[in-house]
Amino acid sequence: MGEDIRIQVDTERCVGAGLCALLAPGVFTQDEDGLSAVLPGREDGAGDPQVPVAARGCPVRAIALIEAPAPGVHG
Repeated sequence: MGEDIRIQVDTERCVGAGLCALLAPGVFTQDEDGLSAVLPGREDGAGDPQVPVAARGCPVRAIALIEAPAPGVHG
């Protein structure tokens, strides 16, 4: 990607379809209510190429990938 990302899950929007956890199990899980959650320490996507696929595949668009400039890059 060339830029750092942060993953945000809108738990108000999430319906617990679980597609994200199936596509990127090293980054996403489902909490005790069945809603999507990012695994601790994986908020940056951990370099998993399936993270953007999981975000695009969310049926209710509850996953946001927020891009931030890489350290030392000024825009």
